[in-house]
Amino acid sequence: MKVYISGISGTGMGPLALMAKAAGIEVCGSDLAKGAIYDELVKAGIEVYIGEQNGDYLRMQMEQGVDWFVHTSALPEGHAELVAAREAGVKVTKRDDFTAFLVEKLGLKMVAVAGTHGKTTTTAMIVWASLKAELPVSYIVGTTLGFAPSGAYHEGDKYFVYEADEYDRNFLKYHPWLAVIPAVSYDHPDIYPTEDDYKRAFKQFKDQSGQVIEYVDDKIWEDEEHEAMYKADDFKLAGKARRIDAALAANAVMTMQFEEYSEKGITVDYNTVFLLDTLNEFPGVGRRFERLKDGLYTDYAHHPEEIAATVEIAKEETERLGRKGVVVVYQPHQNVRQHEVRAGYREAFMGVEKVLWLPTYLTREDPELPVIEPSELIEGLANSEVAEVAEMGDELMKRIEDYIEDGYLVVLMTAGPADEWLRRG
Repeated sequence: MKVYISGISGTGMGPLALMAKAAGIEVCGSDLAKGAIYDELVKAGIEVYIGEQNGDYLRMQMEQGVDWFVHTSALPEGHAELVAAREAGVKVTKRDDFTAFLVEKLGLKMVAVAGTHGKTTTTAMIVWASLKAELPVSYIVGTTLGFAPSGAYHEGDKYFVYEADEYDRNFLKYHPWLAVIPAVSYDHPDIYPTEDDYKRAFKQFKDQSGQVIEYVDDKIWEDEEHEAMYKADDFKLAGKARRIDAALAANAVMTMQFEEYSEKGITVDYNTVFLLDTLNEFPGVGRRFERLKDGLYTDYAHHPEEIAATVEIAKEETERLGRKGVVVVYQPHQNVRQHEVRAGYREAFMGVEKVLWLPTYLTREDPELPVIEPSELIEGLANSEVAEVAEMGDELMKRIEDYIEDGYLVVLMTAGPADEWLRRG
């Protein structure tokens, strides 16, 4: 089988390509620019075309035989590659269908991590601890990992750890052996018209999962009959959100370990200290409170609850490092989202010294909605006096350097292009 993946080098599709290649499937694909997973793809021997996706490279590959065209939810209906694949009669699906196919083909037990936020870190923590515990796991994580490739499969693997995205209802394609849910709070109003619709989707996801480990009502539970062995307060990581993620990951890995022991008929005195120590040493992942240099961090937070959790991590890290305080550079994501979450910002930045608020990164927008200006969003903050409107450019870069030099911890929060701008600077 030969699979063509459009947008292959990004964090969503790149790990899927790596896993498919490792499973013996011929993989190639294209992207407009080199994404975060590009180097890993090349290292794995996957052919990647970078440049205009006008259909020429796809047609060349189809002449040699392409069985399946896989694309992201973000690909517009009129995209040249999508049109060319359909005209040629090639099977065309989004990534969730191909992922479900791989899980069934390889006979894997899916451990799916879903949630409004926390899912990337929790998924990576499960992978980290599973590898340390030498469990037979394959996985896909939607970011770069410093300790392993972003996606992997080895012959003989039994479990598949996967970051299951709720966007476009992708996660409803799966029936996981184990579901892990860090947090559920309303998001993606362009897909889910109401909060009830969003919550119903998560209920359906839980109903079609074999087992569920979830953080709800300030505690972790597996199901109504079991109490979780690991609690957030058991861990020493900075920030309550990270400690919650670690506890979820520990309970998930423990569940896999018990499954392994039961299948082999082994009775063990379970070692709780191993997972505590292992997850307290978790090295982190790309764009989740990622340290770029002394005093400078970048994070994917763009929802008020994510922001508040990241602020808490930053405050604890500031205290640990003996810095003066926290400065946040914030770039909102999607105007349509701002209309839904603006009230949630009120206390999200409490405890920071300064917020430098960038214009909203506009993507997949409703043209009928007026764009909310940064000044309007700032007005709703309980501590609006610490925030001001800013613009990406040399002046802002200089201010960031000055804050760091003056002893502050600076963290950029964005799901948009500000991350790349900061790294270039």
